[in-house]
Amino acid sequence: MLLIRPAVTALIACLVCALMLPSARAQRLALSFDDGYNPDQLANARELNNQLLKTLKDNEVKSILFVAGARVDSQDGMYLVAQWLQQGHEVGNHSYSHLNLGRVDVSLDAYLSDMERNESLLARLPSWARRYRFPYLKEGDTLAKRDGVRQWLSAHHYGSGAVTIDASDWYYDQRLRAWMAAHPGQAPQAFKQPYIRHVLDRARYYAGLARQTMGREVDHVLLLHTNTINALFLDDVIAALREAGWKLIDPSEAYADSVYEQAPDVLPAGESLVWSLAKKQGLKGLRYPAESDAYEKPVLDALGL
Repeated sequence: MLLIRPAVTALIACLVCALMLPSARAQRLALSFDDGYNPDQLANARELNNQLLKTLKDNEVKSILFVAGARVDSQDGMYLVAQWLQQGHEVGNHSYSHLNLGRVDVSLDAYLSDMERNESLLARLPSWARRYRFPYLKEGDTLAKRDGVRQWLSAHHYGSGAVTIDASDWYYDQRLRAWMAAHPGQAPQAFKQPYIRHVLDRARYYAGLARQTMGREVDHVLLLHTNTINALFLDDVIAALREAGWKLIDPSEAYADSVYEQAPDVLPAGESLVWSLAKKQGLKGLRYPAESDAYEKPVLDALGL
């Protein structure tokens, strides 16, 4: 008769339990980009747009671009946006003027009018996704503003445009472009690894926060921007995410996760969706704002960048 030692039995039991845990599910995320390249301000807007789209195509990744209308409201600007649709990506609403709903001087009426103005611009496209991304991820500093926009979005049949993984790629881009201006003709390769580390760190953090608040893995949406640093290094970022165990999925697949049906009752409203859920649950140690140049400035200062 074959006898199985207690230690072996315990090991088998642990392995079975691990396979049954929800957290054993693979980590998955979709890429999203805010704004759109502005040809009126960037002489190389078309080049940057082409490079970003080429990287997505080469990596077989579909994404969603949330358009801030004022930045692309020209023949050239809308042409660049249309290229995203032509290559199979989605395009969503990011307001026209990129107003911050968390500011006391931004009224609900003015904000809603700005959203509607962007709808009119997007209507020029052959198709667009009825998803809304709040500029700065600020969803209102009062109940009236927060709930007024939520009611408008529901009445106009919008799906979620929330993010679960926030990051400060906009600040890394700001520093990179300042460095490039001060070092003409030099390649900014020194920014690559710090930027990759930042994105991976934020992905790990928000994935952990989701597990704490939801008790499971969720399908994440990562916030990035159409800027220079992503045109240069997105290929490396995608490779690093995959190496770290992340599976990249389509935005429509990510937004099918039930987490995006949540509307946390917090004020000021906004930030990453899982950050807001953690705040609602009273989780300690959450910084506000969740992401800021103030957190990343010492990192880049120490690197001489």
